[in-house]
Amino acid sequence: MVRREFLGKTLVGGAALGGVPPAPQDDMNISEHADVFVEREQPGQPHKGKVLAAIQPHADDIPEFSAGLVLKLIKEGYTGILIRITNTECAGRGKTIGEVIYKNETEHFELARRLGIPKVFDLYYRNHRLDGESRVEIRDRLIFIFRAMKVDTVICYDPWSHYEENPDHYVTAQCVESACWMAGGHWDFPEHFEVGLKPHSVREKYYFARGPQLVNRVVDISSVFDQKVYAAMANVTQGPSGEAGQRLRASLAQQGLKLAILGDNDDTANREYIKNFVLYQDAVFGKQYGVAYAEPYHYIGPMVRRVDEYVKSHAVRL
Repeated sequence: MVRREFLGKTLVGGAALGGVPPAPQDDMNISEHADVFVEREQPGQPHKGKVLAAIQPHADDIPEFSAGLVLKLIKEGYTGILIRITNTECAGRGKTIGEVIYKNETEHFELARRLGIPKVFDLYYRNHRLDGESRVEIRDRLIFIFRAMKVDTVICYDPWSHYEENPDHYVTAQCVESACWMAGGHWDFPEHFEVGLKPHSVREKYYFARGPQLVNRVVDISSVFDQKVYAAMANVTQGPSGEAGQRLRASLAQQGLKLAILGDNDDTANREYIKNFVLYQDAVFGKQYGVAYAEPYHYIGPMVRRVDEYVKSHAVRL
């Protein structure tokens, strides 16, 4: 199943049986179905002063799934940090594993530059072995980063998406989710406070997935799509991005063939290959919602307590 073509809806308890649906629980964001909100570009810089963390297990995850969102939010005022969890040693072309690691590391920093992100963290865990690493350690390192960088918003794989086959993806996502919550605690790692850090909860989460997920937000990335393509071109060593277009163009030429969309030079070939084959689902998904290009997410926003809403609406001066 293609994840961008899936919009899940769940029926819970009595609602599924035709009875009265259960009452929502206080202090929790409970959603029984996916009402999709289309997030469009906002003028000016309404998010100035906020910090996002784009978190990926490997060097090619953010470019494919959420570089459009990253670019949009930075355009709207966010400052970004880019975190890579593994050394991506098992993905890409090279004569040795060491060469593959070096190339992916270099391209990760280049990706940050193209996204306009000034701060990069590489945690360097072994590729495809994250399920054998200490999740507590990964979570704890993320808590420190979230507090130190005062992260407001994370962009990452969905920790609860279905049929994810890569352990690096779901382990990263689950560590991120728990770290977002624990970073706001006053009793977790009090030694952090001795060096000036403070509890800092991550308030917003944009989760993407390769498989089925409960999509409740669609982000219009039309104005930054060409920048997303350029960002994806930084990922040369692995995957279908980077220089795949020029390789296909050269291969076809050897057979006496040509694809018109690949143009007459390598740069055009690479850009058009990414647009038409790597990121084609951005156009397919965008069309469903009346925009040129879009990315789907499961979005979790700031938690609003019922007591706070009640006080705001009903409190009077003495």
